[in-house]
Amino acid sequence: MKKQDFIKAVAAMAGLSQDAVSKTLTSIIDVVTSELKAGSEVNITGFGAFKVSTRSARNWVNPRTWESIKIPSMNSPVFRAGKTLKEAVR
Repeated sequence: MKKQDFIKAVAAMAGLSQDAVSKTLTSIIDVVTSELKAGSEVNITGFGAFKVSTRSARNWVNPRTWESIKIPSMNSPVFRAGKTLKEAVR
């Protein structure tokens, strides 16, 4: 399901306009992004948690040239599904 399909489905289920749902979804994404940038965790009860995981620096070898490259450490977003979501999918 793509973003526009998701917006149409939520609008139909909630009885709202697609424009209102689109603005709401954009706001949710912006809030989650800004909180993750700040290093905070976002918990949505019954759905899951978004947090930032730090990947450590490591060495990598290019298989074509056998050149060794150092990959720096970086932050990566992680989503952990909540119990209610896990049970609903099972």
